[in-house]
Amino acid sequence: MSSRANGSSKCATHEIKFTKLFINGQFVNSISRNTFDTIDPATEEVIATVSEGKKEDVDVAVKAAREAFDNGPWPRMSGEARRKIMLKFADLIDENVDDLATLEVIDGGKLFGPVKFFEIPISSETFRYFAGAADKIRGATLKMSSNIQAYTLREPIGVVGHIIPWNSPAYMFATKVAPALASGCTMVVKPSEHTPLTVLFLAHLSKLAGVPDGVINVVNGFGETVGAAISSHMDIDAVTFTGSTEVGRSVMQAAAISNLKPVSLELGGKSPFIVFDDADVDKAVELAVLGNLMNKGEMCVAGSRVFVQEGIHDVFLSKLEAMVKGWATGDPFDPATRHGPQNNKQQYEKVLSCIEHGKKEGATLVTGGRPFGEKGYFIEPALFTNVTDDMTIAKEEIFGPVITVLKFKTVEEVIKRANITKYGLAAGVMTKNIDVANTVSRAIRAGAVWVNCFIAIDRDAPHGGYKMSGFGREQGLEALEHYLQVKTVATPIYNTPWL
Repeated sequence: MSSRANGSSKCATHEIKFTKLFINGQFVNSISRNTFDTIDPATEEVIATVSEGKKEDVDVAVKAAREAFDNGPWPRMSGEARRKIMLKFADLIDENVDDLATLEVIDGGKLFGPVKFFEIPISSETFRYFAGAADKIRGATLKMSSNIQAYTLREPIGVVGHIIPWNSPAYMFATKVAPALASGCTMVVKPSEHTPLTVLFLAHLSKLAGVPDGVINVVNGFGETVGAAISSHMDIDAVTFTGSTEVGRSVMQAAAISNLKPVSLELGGKSPFIVFDDADVDKAVELAVLGNLMNKGEMCVAGSRVFVQEGIHDVFLSKLEAMVKGWATGDPFDPATRHGPQNNKQQYEKVLSCIEHGKKEGATLVTGGRPFGEKGYFIEPALFTNVTDDMTIAKEEIFGPVITVLKFKTVEEVIKRANITKYGLAAGVMTKNIDVANTVSRAIRAGAVWVNCFIAIDRDAPHGGYKMSGFGREQGLEALEHYLQVKTVATPIYNTPWL
């Protein structure tokens, strides 16, 4: 248990109920009995001691998932039956919203209000969305040549490994687990070692909802052990990973070297947020702040390269500076707080290092960029101007509260500069000119382009990247494709001999 640095007692007595591995429907110790501490980033105090899984624990979890897939009821249930259980799961998430939101705050530094009223409800609605798809998975009938007819079956791919990041564990659990459940798959889930508690609580709720034993298994641990074991396991049929491009490359290599399992990767980003002279400046400033500072900047889609056309550059920058300065940093349980601590010490130090790089390379730090308070991983949001495309802060994903502003002149120029990045996850375009909006949207190489809005992510909209931001799509009905495979069954008509 922990106490808040500035006196809030919201979580001081919050009971941590689930800290072990979840395998075959039971919470169990790891085989080695090893443990690790999970830390409250606002206080730097230990919240709980969690069982640490290793390769041998992954083997046990995969065996349970394999048995549940090969011989258990879940893949053989009607879509209607799976739908009812998933809807019950969603209801239980809503009923336990306070517990889940509190865990997200004390384990990850997220703000209580947005998590309770936005992220957890979105997670439950994601289960409802894919529950609605569970009884609508169907193939096609084909009329082939040579008097052969055929039909296709869309069957669950098997045992899936999910490797989940630390920035939004409840939401990412729903994003990956819900379509896999709807498809009839079983799975092994690895939460981040920085934020295991929410996923373990969700595993508990899955059992209460009636998900059969062995269908969902959770193995806590570290990437180099548990993550590597999942990626390379010969009895896992597919892997999904959300995280850094560097680790995503390792996941893909391990999957290829083992049983050539398909991989879905949602990786880093360095998204351009392009503001043209005719844009609504106040709206653009608001979206630039939200698109960079929401969730402490720990968002892969953050619009961290803010391109502003020269005609409105100065007024835009002035208004942006005022809003960033007013972005209140403090206790995540305080409703007045807009900015909590970075998720973990490693990320805290990385962000501060990137800010120092920006200053050394000649960018102007307009405001922020300093540690905040005496305890916790708090950083004042940083705003840089006089940034050039070749600077580290303009090229590398920071995954923290750092906004860079770059000036441009023409449409052609900004398209070229927006596309020079190795990433291609998202982009924003602010303009009242439909021709400019259409031209830029078509030209930007990214998986999502948001016009006069930003972070328009929805369970019905496919989400994923171009280039080194990965491949595969989550959300939308397209997400089901990673968890299904197509089988063609052919038969002759009129007993025609096989030709």
